[in-house]
Amino acid sequence: MGPAARLAALLAVLALRAGDPTGAAARGDTFSALTSVARALAPERRLLGLLRRYLRGEEARLRDLTRFYDKVLSLHEDSATPVSNPLLAFTLIKRLQSDWRNVVHSLEASENIRALKDGYEKVEQDLPAFEDLEGAARALMRLQDVYMLNVKGLAQGVFQRVTGSAVTDLYSPRRLFSLTADDCFQVGKVAYDMGDYYHAIPWLEEAVSLFRGSYGEWKTEDEASLEDALDHLAFAYFQAGNVSCALSLSREFLLYSPDNKRMSRNVLKYEKLLAESPTRVVAETVIQRPNVPHLQTRDTYEGLCQTLGSQPTHYQIPSLYCSYETNSSPYLLLQPIRKEVIHLEPYVVLYHDFVNDLEAQKIRGLAEPWLQRSVVASGEKQLPVEYRISKSAWLKDTVDPLLVTLDHRIGALTGLDVQPPYAEYLQVVNYGIGGHYEPHFDHATSPTSPLYRMKSGNRVATFMIYNAALFWWNLHRSGEGDGDTLHAGCPVLVGDKWVANKWIHEYGQEFRRPCSSSPED
Repeated sequence: MGPAARLAALLAVLALRAGDPTGAAARGDTFSALTSVARALAPERRLLGLLRRYLRGEEARLRDLTRFYDKVLSLHEDSATPVSNPLLAFTLIKRLQSDWRNVVHSLEASENIRALKDGYEKVEQDLPAFEDLEGAARALMRLQDVYMLNVKGLAQGVFQRVTGSAVTDLYSPRRLFSLTADDCFQVGKVAYDMGDYYHAIPWLEEAVSLFRGSYGEWKTEDEASLEDALDHLAFAYFQAGNVSCALSLSREFLLYSPDNKRMSRNVLKYEKLLAESPTRVVAETVIQRPNVPHLQTRDTYEGLCQTLGSQPTHYQIPSLYCSYETNSSPYLLLQPIRKEVIHLEPYVVLYHDFVNDLEAQKIRGLAEPWLQRSVVASGEKQLPVEYRISKSAWLKDTVDPLLVTLDHRIGALTGLDVQPPYAEYLQVVNYGIGGHYEPHFDHATSPTSPLYRMKSGNRVATFMIYNAALFWWNLHRSGEGDGDTLHAGCPVLVGDKWVANKWIHEYGQEFRRPCSSSPED
């Protein structure tokens, strides 16, 4: 394993600490931070209250309808009741001319549902947008890929990696939560709409299987049906080259919807294709997982995420050591920090318990109201991208005295000037559903990078805090970027992940970390 892979292993950490969500989330970005996802619970609680009131109103209405039904039924069942009785004859005519019309056209039902709809419309602006559903579905596919999770297991609420005959439980929830057929269909449809049949097929297969098992059971909340799932799965198989499966599924669709002309035409087309090329019947179609062009180190990255890396211990490399660090700073004399050198080239140091739980909670609380979708440098712009799913906030040291204390602590440990403009403000990041950051460099690799707008040079070093803290140099002493500092954040499998970064720039460090003309330094 090379230095870059080792560093990636160090930073590919799944943190399971939960935050205390407050504030509002932008629609379309709810999925990108778990604190925003948690905030979505509040409008759903309001919706539950509205639905409770609606159910009570409907229950009263149904009780009244049941009373009417029982009264009329009893009259029909009483064989001793002659229609010749003028009173009964009158009430029969009245029922048929008036009572039934009032029952059928009662406004009570529409008033009940109108109240529910009005209440929904009032909270609708606080609900996740369709983009959030797409983002959450892509997150499930990401977890499926990176951790090699079994789709059928996921649908049953089980987080298992299946490799051959080996089954590994990656996470055991206290309470199993299964996905419905409609849930699986929505995930598959997101992939289907992107032309990603590698992911669409297993999710749609699971949707079809679940819809078959509950066929005929109508669920109010479902958007899709067995016919929808069969339709999408058949075409996905056709697009993937498996005409035989497409034909079988299309024929099954016609059993439920025999008048569908489009599907009938598809069946004729598939039959013709198979007749022209019989080898298609037995041909096994291997659907390739779609690759992402920017991620050339995917296999190494995902392998490290699955194993949490493998780092040599001090007895294997004697030059790695632990110590109580003061860095000759008066600030640390009374309370040294435990330092562990965990890599030499590139030089990477771990500071244990850099912040305590109360400090971590305070930092999260300060950041939450300001969290926005994280962006990356793209040319001269900064844009949100699929390979970085999180929200981040920048905290000035004037926001709270704790941030000043952190700056003093970082400066004392590193010996560097961490005050703006020689360093950036503290960036606090919260990762969402399957939130991740694929392999990347912290330092600018292009002269047009927005990082240079600070006019304080490139990012010479990174200080990353997650209760413990990591420190490494991004640049050689010559000023050249260190290619071995490629690092990543693995997708969050479960829970909440928070990190805080302090990026320190070149300028202002000239006498603290002198330059060198040697590219080896």
